[in-house]
Amino acid sequence: MKRTLLPLNALRVFDAAARHLSFTRAADELAVTPAAVGQQIRALEDVLGIVLFRRTSKGLELTGEAQAGLDPLREGFLRFEESVQAMQAGQASDRYTIAAPREFYAQWLAPKLAAFRAANPQARYQLAEENADFTEANLDFAVRLADGPGELEGVQLTPARRVTVAAPGASADWISWPGGAAPDGREGAIQVGNPGQALSSALAGLGRTTLPLALVEQALAEGRLKAVDGPEDCRRAYWLLAPAPQWRQKKVKALVEFLQG
Repeated sequence: MKRTLLPLNALRVFDAAARHLSFTRAADELAVTPAAVGQQIRALEDVLGIVLFRRTSKGLELTGEAQAGLDPLREGFLRFEESVQAMQAGQASDRYTIAAPREFYAQWLAPKLAAFRAANPQARYQLAEENADFTEANLDFAVRLADGPGELEGVQLTPARRVTVAAPGASADWISWPGGAAPDGREGAIQVGNPGQALSSALAGLGRTTLPLALVEQALAEGRLKAVDGPEDCRRAYWLLAPAPQWRQKKVKALVEFLQG
């Protein structure tokens, strides 16, 4: 059966006018003019085919038809509010579904998620594949190595800086990966598919490579890698990305604020 398209705004105006038995006081509550209240009431009467109010010497008075429908209407508004609260409760849940490159998760994100959970023990994480689809995987957000947010909305998590690194005593062979070509443009002696494999190769002493500074800061500090060239500014950084609706979620706002702190 086809459902009737309810004039919800007019019904809300009717509820306010019925509570106050005054278009003026209803207008004050709704932050509109009394004329606008009168227009909504007349439009609703036209749709319903009944008279809702009559004027008497004492002021406005509900008709019998209006009185008959008022309690079910208010119950309906309460159900609407319960529905909205239920949806907001879902947004406020502490379960996060995240997609992130493995190497960035290991070197940067995982320690910060651990710190966030120490402060928020109720937090739960589910990690998805790096290139998981937002809708199919029901992601809250994803981390990408990119030169900007593109069509999504995002915040930059790390500086756009890169550095050429090698393990102490490693050969001068170049480890190339998409986005990390050799300085002279030639293919490297070792070719890998992503920054994580390049990092592992450099740590193993297979050669030198250029990587985002955020990936190698800890290894540099510990002496497992040394800087051969740089750091220097570059175009790409790690961005936290999501479609606009995700950014309105309280849980996403809380975690993003923590990650940026």
